[in-house]
Amino acid sequence: MIGEHSSKQYDHELETIRSKVLMMGGIVETQFSEAMNCFRVGNPERADHVIMRRQPTANDLRTVMATIKAITDLERIGDEASKIARVSKNLHARGVPSLNHFEMVRTIATTTSDMLHDALDAFARLDGAQAHKLIALDEVVDHEFKSIMRNLITFMMEDPRTISSALDTLWVAKAIERIGDHAKNIAEYVIYVVEGKDIRHARSQAADLPAH
Repeated sequence: MIGEHSSKQYDHELETIRSKVLMMGGIVETQFSEAMNCFRVGNPERADHVIMRRQPTANDLRTVMATIKAITDLERIGDEASKIARVSKNLHARGVPSLNHFEMVRTIATTTSDMLHDALDAFARLDGAQAHKLIALDEVVDHEFKSIMRNLITFMMEDPRTISSALDTLWVAKAIERIGDHAKNIAEYVIYVVEGKDIRHARSQAADLPAH
């Protein structure tokens, strides 16, 4: 029942977004039509009405763009969660693993879960300050993933019986790390809406600059 409720809620929210975009379209369509009528008849009072009419701002358009991008990231997060579930099913189907697979990823999972929660909260409240804070956590998640990978390689080298479950655990850790990347993306969309800055593009440009 919870899954069905979540699916219906998701569909409802998508429809709400679509309705808002269409409402925005209706506003500018009417505005354009009235502007052309003003141009045809030369009515200054009517022209003032068109000029003063509420119209989509740059912030409105950034919000729509950011929402569309965020939906894509949420879909990818769902894909990664499905991967984790499939690995879990396969792992337990083979019997008791020879290493504590959950403890290996518990810390990175907690950090990433906090990132995702904070990213969605920042998106809901358009909190740029919170978005900036959680972006820094992506480096923490990356560091935790590399640490897990080193530990798992050590386990596999010392005891070949752990190879199968260690590889499964590594796939799960990688899926968690990717979820952190998508949470960071959502935070960056918040900054784009609030500040009008695409920090992903700016970071890419900085990376391309020659070293001195």
